[in-house]
Amino acid sequence: MTAIVSTRQREIVEVLIRHGWDYMRQVLTIGNSDEPEIPAPEILCKILTDLGPVYVKLGQLLSTRPDLLSPDYINALSHLQSNVPPVSWGAIDAELRRQLPQPLEEIFQGLSEKAIAAGSIAQIHQATLKNGAQVAVKIQRPDIETVVSQDIALFKQIAGLLSATDFGKRYNVVALAEEFAVSLNNELDFTQEATYTDQLRRNLTASRWFDPTRVVVPKVYHALSNKKILVLEWLEGMPILKANLTGEGFDGDPIAERHAFTSLVFQAFLQQYLLDGFFHADPHPGNLFYLNDGRVGILDCGMMGILDRRTQSIMVELLLAIMEADPVRCAQLTLQLAEPMDIGQPINLIRLQSDYDRLLRQYYNLSLVNLDVGEAFGRILEAARLNNLKLPANIGLLTKSLANLEGTGREFDPSVNVVDEIRPLMTDLFRQQLIGDDPVRSVLRTALEFKQLSLDSPRQVGFLLNRLSSETLKLNLVLQDLNAIGRTMDEAANRRSFSTVVGALIIGAAILSTGQQTQQLQLLSTIFFVAASLLGLWLIFTILRSGRWK
Repeated sequence: MTAIVSTRQREIVEVLIRHGWDYMRQVLTIGNSDEPEIPAPEILCKILTDLGPVYVKLGQLLSTRPDLLSPDYINALSHLQSNVPPVSWGAIDAELRRQLPQPLEEIFQGLSEKAIAAGSIAQIHQATLKNGAQVAVKIQRPDIETVVSQDIALFKQIAGLLSATDFGKRYNVVALAEEFAVSLNNELDFTQEATYTDQLRRNLTASRWFDPTRVVVPKVYHALSNKKILVLEWLEGMPILKANLTGEGFDGDPIAERHAFTSLVFQAFLQQYLLDGFFHADPHPGNLFYLNDGRVGILDCGMMGILDRRTQSIMVELLLAIMEADPVRCAQLTLQLAEPMDIGQPINLIRLQSDYDRLLRQYYNLSLVNLDVGEAFGRILEAARLNNLKLPANIGLLTKSLANLEGTGREFDPSVNVVDEIRPLMTDLFRQQLIGDDPVRSVLRTALEFKQLSLDSPRQVGFLLNRLSSETLKLNLVLQDLNAIGRTMDEAANRRSFSTVVGALIIGAAILSTGQQTQQLQLLSTIFFVAASLLGLWLIFTILRSGRWK
């Protein structure tokens, strides 16, 4: 297979050699596609960091896939951060002037030259519009599209090399490379992030069980935003873990305030997960702000997850099954969501239930106050992965989001608990699962389905009776290991037939030897005896060697 040759390839090979990942070095240089060897989690993180911002982003995307990687890798990749210095102001100034519809002086009263945050794709500057509004200007790094395009091409070529291996087929690495390419390209389009931000803000402006005026998603200035620039309302506050509730100027009860604030955060996200089906997928401490007026600020809507109604319903049932420690129900629900990684390998339902039972036993005597729901979901996904089941990517994204939310929330307020926060939502949750948002529409849809069933049923019954009367009905039964049973029966029949032939030869030789002897008959009798003896010895040897002679 043709090796990948490029300047970027040589840079990557140098990093791989430095960290001792010889397998991937061979893939890039000689096209080796043997079974892959993945380095330890901490080594993999160092490699991705040294390879640059795009590979860090790849690691962050992989951290949302507990359906593919073990918890050790998920945990290590979750803490992966880009150590990228901000681009110089000269380059940013030139890029802003190219992208904005008017000169900077006509749009802004002031624009800070110092970046307040810098990431692998973009950096953020604070600015003041002509009308006095404070805004955050998110601007892509110059030429980042070229870098991403080159690295995506490399991802896809590596995936092509791995696609011939059992590993590549099992995890469908070509489809994974395409999925990551789509995710990276989406992050390069700030118009999509603007759309996501607007949708999240609309969803959270209405709620029956928390005060929506206390949850803020920044407003988007669409007239100043495009694919490479995103201008957002400035939220005055600080990241949640840096909030000081005991400092000067704060006269409330810090413990009560912490609990009320964290409860509000959890309620806002549980509504996203379980009611809206559209959720912020990266609620790490830097994206959750404690605003100066005590409200919650939710930032950075670049990575969002979407759950359809069916998946939401199954996930609610799965949560209840985990809380009730019901391994059989957990296995049934997993099979409704998942598909086999390797189609040729059957799913062992008994083993899956046994693994879930062993896993859930750890929660039998655990108070719900101490139940880590994100961890429980993650371990359920891990058990499914080890049983040849692959869940949809949005389930991994939900699990990662929930785990991040719980980790951040408990670090800010150790007394918070997901189960306590979900109780006020239960009534709305079950009402939506049963009748949906529009009861009339749900009743009409159910009526139409019953009508269709009533029309189809007589036709199907008539078809079945016709097949029975014409003797053309065929039943297809699939039994696991039926081929093995057939082979065993064939072997037994062959041995019985072989034994009969040997016995016949011996009897025939005996009959010939007792009759009138001639030279020809004596020779034939001797041949029968020798053949029967050799075949008999061979039959005994094969039976003894099989170990099934008792």
